[in-house]
Amino acid sequence: MSRIGKLPVAIVAGVTITVGENNAVTVNGPKGQLTEKISNEMELKIEDGVLKVNRPSDSKRHRSLHGLSRSLINNMVTGVTEGYKKTLEIVGVGYRAQMQGNKLVLNVGYSHPVELSPPESISFEVPAPNRIIVSGISKQLVGQVAADIRAVREPEPYKGKGICYEGERVRRKVGKAGA
Repeated sequence: MSRIGKLPVAIVAGVTITVGENNAVTVNGPKGQLTEKISNEMELKIEDGVLKVNRPSDSKRHRSLHGLSRSLINNMVTGVTEGYKKTLEIVGVGYRAQMQGNKLVLNVGYSHPVELSPPESISFEVPAPNRIIVSGISKQLVGQVAADIRAVREPEPYKGKGICYEGERVRRKVGKAGA
């Protein structure tokens, strides 16, 4: 039995979960609404204030979908109650970020500033010129937007300059030896 899949998803106060046709799960909460389609092969039951995910058999496909389905629903519940955040750090002399309206403007060593607009339900915050906070209710979308920002200037291994996640360790290389 999947250790993660067999755990029930607690429905917290202020959160409503509805299971539509074709296992389309909609979660409403204080921060917003999320919808995700769960595999039709999984059985979803709401009873006693918890949602349980059951699998029809012990085949490899059903075992892998079991934990995945439960995790997706649990992430939606967490997203609409607490939300998700990813923090990025900018390392490098002259590298900085700033907000212009709702756009994020990055000056990271290119001949032009890079402007990024947040997708719907995602917000950017720049508490310092070298820190960016990406927040939203969808864990997948927050992670993808943070990865897109990091891809603008990934940290390079010689001086460590670039955009990296908070707490990320950049593996450093030795430069060429001087003659």
